[in-house]
Amino acid sequence: MANELLYPKHTLTRSVVSLDGMWKFKWDPASIGEKENWQSGLQHTEWVPVPSSFNDLFTDKDSREYAGDFWYEREFFVSSDWKDKDLDVRFGCATHKAVVYVNGKQMTSHVGGFLPFNASINDVVEYDAYNRIVVKINNELDATTLPVGKSITLKNGKKMVKPFFDFFNYAGLQRSVSLVITPKESIIDFTVKHELKGEDALVHYDVETTGEHPVEIEVYDESSHLVAVQTGKQNTIEIKQANLWRPLDAYLYCFRVLIKDKETIIDEYEEEIGIRTVEVKGDKFYINEEEVYLTGYGKHMDFDVIGRGMDPVVMKRDFELIKWSGANSFRTAHYPYDELFYQMADREGIVIIDEVAAVGFLESTKNFLDAAGGKVTGFFNYDIVHQETKKNHKNDMYELIQRDKNHASVCIWSLLNEPDTLSERATGYFEEIFDYAWELDVQKRPRTFASIGTSIPGKCNCYQVCDIVSLNRYYGWYFLNGFELSDAEAFFHQEMELWQDVGKPVIFTEYGTDTVNGLDKLPSVMWSETYQKEYYDLYHRMFDYYDCVVGEQVWNFADFQTVEGKNRMNGNKKGIFTRSRQPKPIAYLLKERWEALAGVQEGDGETWHLI
Repeated sequence: MANELLYPKHTLTRSVVSLDGMWKFKWDPASIGEKENWQSGLQHTEWVPVPSSFNDLFTDKDSREYAGDFWYEREFFVSSDWKDKDLDVRFGCATHKAVVYVNGKQMTSHVGGFLPFNASINDVVEYDAYNRIVVKINNELDATTLPVGKSITLKNGKKMVKPFFDFFNYAGLQRSVSLVITPKESIIDFTVKHELKGEDALVHYDVETTGEHPVEIEVYDESSHLVAVQTGKQNTIEIKQANLWRPLDAYLYCFRVLIKDKETIIDEYEEEIGIRTVEVKGDKFYINEEEVYLTGYGKHMDFDVIGRGMDPVVMKRDFELIKWSGANSFRTAHYPYDELFYQMADREGIVIIDEVAAVGFLESTKNFLDAAGGKVTGFFNYDIVHQETKKNHKNDMYELIQRDKNHASVCIWSLLNEPDTLSERATGYFEEIFDYAWELDVQKRPRTFASIGTSIPGKCNCYQVCDIVSLNRYYGWYFLNGFELSDAEAFFHQEMELWQDVGKPVIFTEYGTDTVNGLDKLPSVMWSETYQKEYYDLYHRMFDYYDCVVGEQVWNFADFQTVEGKNRMNGNKKGIFTRSRQPKPIAYLLKERWEALAGVQEGDGETWHLI
């Protein structure tokens, strides 16, 4: 079956069996697993929960920092009722490289730690019996992986991962694993594109199936009333007086896709679809032809003990805090999130900047310092980057856009984070990546990349490929900080004058200060809550001054884990909320600002709505 990027759902014709729970687990530091036939069953194992990251489950440092191969195993029952069906084991992700075995036979492999994939198991399962699934995963990094880093061997013989990014390299089966049962003739893809026509909407759609029977689409409103019907694998549905999806004002239609043999339903799949258009005109950003100003966060999937493991409780809390603060958006820094985040954002009316895991394209284990200091690494001068890395990058983009293309909440694609854009060879790489994203996305969403402080007009070789310019800026923190804050503001103005002349919309995708919750001092010092407020006051003045700025997403939503080091006190403390999701005082300042922006703003002699 080829429908690994359709989210698994129970319907009239489909079943989903969760394989979450406690799995057997075993380290393989010497990579001897295949030679000793571990794929047929593990011995002398631990028990670990799925989904979760393995790193914070144990109490010893070797386990937390482990780099190399590691294995999972569990058994699942297959009923003979499914003999005439397609059976797949679906992984929400496996970080970063995985090989899947069922009953001792290799079924599939996957590279890329943040996107789903399937293992088709029809040919190896035993019916009315328990079957064994074994997964080998590797979490090492190199110049070709997304994200990028390197792996070293310490003098004691143990491997260590050195990421070129400022977040912890959590790994494992971090999202749900499911047994998916579908008909032999099934729906394997569904794509929509929206067009506004006065008060009505046209939804152009494309359905891909494994057979030749006709397809029918039924559309239901939120009151479960049938509002439109259309037939054909490719066609257009007209929805009269359409309710549009808007930021903080979501409306979702249920699209029921059917394969039918006369009146018999062969397969059925449903998606909740928000109707909206997205475009850039001049230096402004529009949803449904209405100008939009984004407020919100860069954030991580990160929480105590579970690491990057998917937890719907934490997700729910995050969305409640986003809404409480008056925000209308976030960026999935620095990788695709679990699909439940996108479904929740669709329902809540939260705009997502959806980011591929192309982070670390600056050769530095202290990239947060080197990027701000102007270090040039020549990352794009390596031939392997234009060969292997680019191939993996494009594959991740394909899987990301195929998975998330129908989500109304996904309004912008972010194709890299803080790459080294100063070398001439970066230009061709960026052009190919951005062209490929445009080719893949039928909705033609705006494309961007989050740029480092050295990526400014006159030096950056790549910003011209963007539809939207995204700036990660730390004037006043990594650059000209403390008592030099006034100089930081002056240099900031100099740069913004250049961006104002470029004529593209600008979103600030990162800005912030590390702040210890409860640390206050008068007069201010860095790391104090007082200094944090002074810093944000500066940035708000800048945002309000320049017309090209169309969004502000602070870094970060919540404190998060990083590698240990003298510049990080048990992680990154730039969160507006603590890691346990409690507000720091700055949260109230942002809430006041963003709730005011959510109304009507007067400026330059005209009135315009921000959301």
